[in-house]
Order: sequence, then C-alpha cells, then structure tokens
Amino acid sequence: MTTTTDLVSYEDALASYDPVMGLEVHVELGTKTKMFCGCSTALGAEPNTQTCPTCLGMPGSLPVMNRTGVESAIKIGLALNCEIAEWCRFARKNYFYPDMPKNFQTSQYDEPIAFNGYLDVQLEDGATFRVEIERAHMEEDTGKSTHVGGATGRIHGAQHSLLDYNRAGIPLIEIVTKPIVGAGERAPEVAKAYVRELRELIRALGVSEARMEMGQMRCDVNLSLMPKGADKFGTRSETKNVNSLRSVERAVRFEIQRHAAVLGDGGTVIQETRHFHEDTGSTTSGRVKEEAEDYRYFPEPDLVPVAPSREWVEELRALLPELPLVRRNRLREEWGISATDMQAILNAGALDPIVATIEAGADAAAARKWWMGELARSANESGKALDELAITPQQVARVTELVASGDLNDKLARQVIEGVLAGEGTPDEVVDKRGLKVVSDEGALGAAVDEAIAGNPAVADKIRGGKVAAAGALVGAVMKATRGQADAARVKELILEKLGVSEG
Repeated sequence: MTTTTDLVSYEDALASYDPVMGLEVHVELGTKTKMFCGCSTALGAEPNTQTCPTCLGMPGSLPVMNRTGVESAIKIGLALNCEIAEWCRFARKNYFYPDMPKNFQTSQYDEPIAFNGYLDVQLEDGATFRVEIERAHMEEDTGKSTHVGGATGRIHGAQHSLLDYNRAGIPLIEIVTKPIVGAGERAPEVAKAYVRELRELIRALGVSEARMEMGQMRCDVNLSLMPKGADKFGTRSETKNVNSLRSVERAVRFEIQRHAAVLGDGGTVIQETRHFHEDTGSTTSGRVKEEAEDYRYFPEPDLVPVAPSREWVEELRALLPELPLVRRNRLREEWGISATDMQAILNAGALDPIVATIEAGADAAAARKWWMGELARSANESGKALDELAITPQQVARVTELVASGDLNDKLARQVIEGVLAGEGTPDEVVDKRGLKVVSDEGALGAAVDEAIAGNPAVADKIRGGKVAAAGALVGAVMKATRGQADAARVKELILEKLGVSEG
C-alpha cells in the first residue's frame, strides 16, 4: 500500500488523470433544543448534563420533531436552489459505535427534504464554477468520544475512552454534492471555494454560525481519479471531518497525488475512510468504507412523515436574505473594485467589518483602507481574526471621520487605532489622552515653516530656483518638529508661499 511519502507530483497526476470529487458537508443547526427532544444545545455544559431518555436511547422513549430544525433545512434547500419535498420521512441508519447511544442514527435516506440543486462559487480569479447539489437531508449528531492515552488522540493505542452525550441529538443538515467533474487542476481550489461559499450562505441564513474550528461545520472529502479519456469513475476515498477551508484544499490535493501514485504503480485504490493530519497535510487510512446497504436503512417508525405545505415553503422563500454571491457582486460594483480586490477582502475576513463601517458613516474607500491595512496587520501580528480585534466598525468609522475633517492625518490615525486596540478608550478619548490632533494653528505652523527654511538654506535656494520637489525635505523637517501632527499638504503650501514659488 502506498505510504504518505509515495506521491507523484501534482502536475504529473493531472497529466494522466481527471479528478472527480464529492463533498459532504455537515452543518450543526443553531436551534435551542435538540432535533428530537427538549434538551439544550448550549455549548460549554458539563459532560452528560444535557441529556434525557430520548437522546440517550432509553427503551420506551419517543422522539418529537423540532419544527425550527425542519424550517432551517427548508431555508438551506431553497438557498441552494433545491426542490423541496412535498412528503419525506426519517430513516434509521444502523451501526454500532460508542458515541451512538441508540446504536442507530436518525437520518434521511432515499427521501431527503431537499434535492436537485446547485451553488455557484467564485474562484480566485473571479471565474464562476457551478457545483450541483444531490441532496440536503436532516439528521442528528452523535456524541463526543475522548480517547485518553496514546500519541494520536484516536482510539488506537488509547488506554480508555470518555463519552459525552451532550451533543448526541443536535440537529444536523448534511449537504451532498453530485460528482464534481471538470475542475481539473483547479479541483482543490474549487473544493475550498465551495465550502467557503456554503459557509457564508449558512451564516447569511442565520441557521448556524458554521464555525469550522468549533465543529459546527465539517466536510467529508470524497475523491477518485479517472484516466484521461475514460468515462467511468474510479474507486473513491473519503477523508472525514476536515475542519478548515485550507485543510479541504490540502486534502484534495494530497489525495489526488496519492491516488495517482497507487494507480501509477499498478495498484488498486481501496474504498475507505481516511483521516486528515493538519501538521503534515497528509491523510492516513481509517477503515474500509461501508456501502449504503451495510447500514440497513429502514423507515423510522416513531416519527411521522414531514409534509411541508407549499404555502409554508413559499413563505420561507420570501424571507430569504440576499445571498452572499449576489451581495458581493453588488458591493463590488458599488465600490468600483476588481474581483481580485474583493477576493482579498474575503480572504481577510474583512467584508462584514467593512460593510458595518460604511453603515456607520464611513466612506467606502476609507473603510476598506483601514480594515485591509492597519487593522489586517494588527490581526496578523496578534494571530486573531479581524472580528476578534478590540475595535468596532463604529470606532473605525469615527477614525475615518476625524481624518476627513482634518483633525487627524494618517500617521496620527494609526496611533489612535493603536490606542483603541490597547484598550485606552474610544478614538476621541485616545486623541485627548495622547494629544494627537493635527496642528492647525496657522501661527504655529508658520513658525515651524520659518524655522525649517532658516535651518536649511541650501534647500530653500533650490526651491526658489524652481526645484519644487525639494520642498519634501522641508516638509519632513516641519513634520518632525510637530511630531507628525501637522497637515503635510498645508505645510507644503506654506513653504512655497513663503519662498514665493508656485506649485505649477
């Protein structure tokens, strides 16, 4: 069997094979209670304190469906351009694992709530790729296993395992794509863009925070290779529970190289689940993958079918917000920026902060400038996301207002932002405490200009001789004397006026 080091180059793999992907994304819904019982879904509770006979699978307990969970599923289906079933039902997916207290998962099998849709995603260069959706179905989450001992944190080599059933029964939506073909060398990028777009859509709908780092959204990456010119899919592998956008991209790339190495050596790809390792960007074997029939699906006898009325579906359709791709294209046009600029804003996580800053009164260009410049730098240095910084869009808007009014220049504004981030107060409070307002008193500026001219006679002579560009040296001297608190443009005007030289 090919090891993680037996890889062919990505270019060689794509020269011989066409990748085929299937992405299965699980989203934890942000309901207050579980899918089939009244237990709380709040995070952070002590283990096994948010359970009841129903979610623990006790004999005689009966499930009751969560209406908000069904409503969220319909919203997701509509946003994904899916058809919404007029009648569907739940099924029991039977398998044994310790974090499944019932020994089956309540899911949907051949009758999903939503099916046959698509999602258009935008790639780095602005190109659009359509990902077709097979289905979006409702199910429940499992509990959480913590394997103690051993080096990997997995069950192999562990001394014992701890089980927390607080998460068991939390409502999930599983969104399954149709086979994604035609992406070619851009397959990793397409996978990442799809999961990112799906995350933004889920957040826009308000049905989940979809925070991948917290397990609220997880992606299973199915991948196979077809020899060039073939029309039959190869054997697939399924990399489970990939929990970041970067990791989705890396998992696809690694599996393309691994499959190509196996096939190139005359081997056979095994249909199996695999684990992704963040530290190496590689995958390792998990277990041989079951087929659907191995789960012995059968209709759930304790739940009535779901039959959403067409009136209800249309009411929910009317409530859908502006979807992320439509919103981005509208903003890009309003702001007059390129697709590349918008992609950079998205990559930085700056879109919502910029929009909120504009809504607070800032000019669009100024809002982009500060979030993508000084604040992005601060976020990178601190290892935080932009929305985790200790500054609000309203405060950034106030900084831009102070700059526009001439009370601050860019250098002083950076110091104000630094002070706000350090917890020194609002922008106005930082300005007062640090004494950062621009020196606007013409008498004080005139005196500083006179001093600069007197201290640099050779430069002054050059300016009088017509070399206006030399004025930069005197502007610098004045800015130094005023600790950067002068208006540089006004300083230059005063220098030329005093030396009797015209800008033109």
